[in-house]
Amino acid sequence: MRAAILHAVGNDKLDIRDDVTLAPVGPADVRVRIRATGVCHSDLSAMTGVLPQPVPLILGHEGAGEVVEVGEQVVSVKPGDHVVINWRPACQDCELCVGGQPYLCMKYVIEGFTKGNFRLGDGSTVFGMAGCGTWAEEIIVPWQGAIKIDEDVSWEAAALIGCGITTGVGAAINTAKVRPGSTVVVIGCGGVGLSVIQGARVSGARTILAVDPLESKHELAKKVGATHAVTPEQTPDALNELTGGAGFDYGFEVVGKSATIQSAWQLTRQGGDVIVVGAGAMDDMVSISAFSLLFEGKNLLSSLYGEADVRHDFPYFAKLHKAGKLDLESMISSRIRLADLNDAVEALKGGEVLRQIVLMD
Repeated sequence: MRAAILHAVGNDKLDIRDDVTLAPVGPADVRVRIRATGVCHSDLSAMTGVLPQPVPLILGHEGAGEVVEVGEQVVSVKPGDHVVINWRPACQDCELCVGGQPYLCMKYVIEGFTKGNFRLGDGSTVFGMAGCGTWAEEIIVPWQGAIKIDEDVSWEAAALIGCGITTGVGAAINTAKVRPGSTVVVIGCGGVGLSVIQGARVSGARTILAVDPLESKHELAKKVGATHAVTPEQTPDALNELTGGAGFDYGFEVVGKSATIQSAWQLTRQGGDVIVVGAGAMDDMVSISAFSLLFEGKNLLSSLYGEADVRHDFPYFAKLHKAGKLDLESMISSRIRLADLNDAVEALKGGEVLRQIVLMD
């Protein structure tokens, strides 16, 4: 089968080849034929080493497809089912899972660094990003990594729900629990940032300020729910105009940089919530004074994968989409083929594109 392989961290080109095979399906595994997969900024971060991953590596973690084969212990899905890939599968038995934080479960994250389900023609092992590797025609995941979804959801929409939508909408609904009538600022208007905006809109926020240096993204941000959009240089005026200088109830950082985390902190009112959604580098340190942490009363929160329990949230977000509450179509920049992935990665580096969706033949 065909797949796109990163042979070494730092390489700027993927090796797109057709001699890749899969390991046998284990008793608790599911084999999925990928039908659509997104080109996410986290894939680029894996290429550069910002997000550590083993190599050689098949990238891709935002995907959807059709179940081809299941292990003898699997009862949650069957061949022919449509599924969204969950790149953070939870064991459902550990204290984190039982305690309501399945998105923090590390069992399969650890396994992803030691177990590769792909093989090259010479028999050597290839790993899948986040244990997935959706930039391949087929993948094997644990049964917790394949979540059934209604068949009337398009493959493109299902793929977006697998990462960008769940990460962003979940940050607003699950982590921040945005209140109706509140004020929100979102720094970064890529695919996840636009999803945060949509989550804030669905939650009933009255003011949503989108902040992005690329003015080309402002109109789309307004289309999906932002009430205002500015460049970073224009935020002081927007802060005064929209909040009287007091600050926003919720400040979302969706870039993954210490500078933008500090900006979100500064734009959030006393007693407000600052939510870090962007995936940053391990050596990028954030500096906030101990005085400010205590006396401004702000809450600094992280939102990993939208704090989702995907068993509920994937189908729920699909229902919101079908009801016209989530605009997924507007977030797709282009539809491409697997052979075009190197061009797609280059386009992603430029920052202008949102989600490019790979449609498998």
